[in-house]
Amino acid sequence: MNIKKSFKNLKEYVEKENYKGWDPYDGLNSKFLNTIPLVYRSKFIRLAWIQSFKRLPFNLRNILGVKKEYNPKGLGLFLSAYCNLYSVEPKEEYLLKIKFLIDEILSLQTKGWSGSCWGYNFDWQARAFFQPKYTPTVVASTFIGYALLDAYDILKDPKLLKTARSICDFILKDLNRTYDDKGDFAFSYSPLDTTQVFNASLLGSRMLARVYSYTNEKELIDEAKKSVQFCVDYQQNNGAWAYGTLPFHQWIDNFHTGYNLECISEYMKYSKDTTYEKNINIGLEYYLNTFFTEDGKSKYYNNALFPIDIHAPAQLIVTLYRLGILKENKELGDKVLNWTIQNMQDEKGYFYYQIKKRFNSKIPYIRWAQSWMFFSMSFYIKEFKNEK
Repeated sequence: MNIKKSFKNLKEYVEKENYKGWDPYDGLNSKFLNTIPLVYRSKFIRLAWIQSFKRLPFNLRNILGVKKEYNPKGLGLFLSAYCNLYSVEPKEEYLLKIKFLIDEILSLQTKGWSGSCWGYNFDWQARAFFQPKYTPTVVASTFIGYALLDAYDILKDPKLLKTARSICDFILKDLNRTYDDKGDFAFSYSPLDTTQVFNASLLGSRMLARVYSYTNEKELIDEAKKSVQFCVDYQQNNGAWAYGTLPFHQWIDNFHTGYNLECISEYMKYSKDTTYEKNINIGLEYYLNTFFTEDGKSKYYNNALFPIDIHAPAQLIVTLYRLGILKENKELGDKVLNWTIQNMQDEKGYFYYQIKKRFNSKIPYIRWAQSWMFFSMSFYIKEFKNEK
């Protein structure tokens, strides 16, 4: 399978859609549900409604009034991807897309916090908390911050660096912290919760470390290290991490493991702190040996194949690239990408959400599937730019 041809088909699809689309978690955007406010106010109904939209193999969104919209994090992933493409081939087409996406992203900022920040374009009910639409999160904000810095490296527009630095104020001043007895801590997912989710806290560390590489502010790297240390202290002896510290966060999955490795590696790159090389090594060995089958399938959990989720193969390429080992793991990358293209890409160019035991979810989610595969494959193209 020609990976670059697959990417071309995906690119045509997302550009035709103008980067708008649905999301697995956007069920609460339903106009129908919002006509019944008493029902909407129930936590149980909100959670059940979202999970129904997410799990059903058919799409209820057109019927129940959920519109295709911009997702800020998705736009950030598209922006980083176009920056990768521009670095390979500095075409005017890519430059125009970069500037367009920057404008849209900046227009979607959530106001009223200590620094620049972004959330998702839908109300979101999780088991641990409820997040109103556009509540800023460390995940959305830091992916966007990374994208703005990718664009800054090309455009040298000072407002992009200024905005990225402002995201650090959001991380340091607005996110809650959970401390251990050594004074290390985890950043919360958002200002409205106190959960300790390892990949979320590490994304905050990663952002602080990269901005530090531009500004040399000691506070940024000092606080980043405390969050990294908190998270690596929870790494298991075999290299794995549970999703978080809460009793119902004790699963071990594919792409969040990849996130953790990527973030610690990026922290080390920008801080020049090599303390965590052993953590990377044992985590990487566990990740590569646990989550990918001989024929290229991406397992969701450490102990279960299904659902095969599009986010997992996408994150593999990004993790390998960030750790500087994509070339030496090209055989695995090719095997996983080829299986994913053959089994999860529609003839219209978009990628499916999940393959399950009994049925598939082929809804073309813009953030979860399209932006992630677009982002991932742009790293592949960047790494192997001289190959036909």
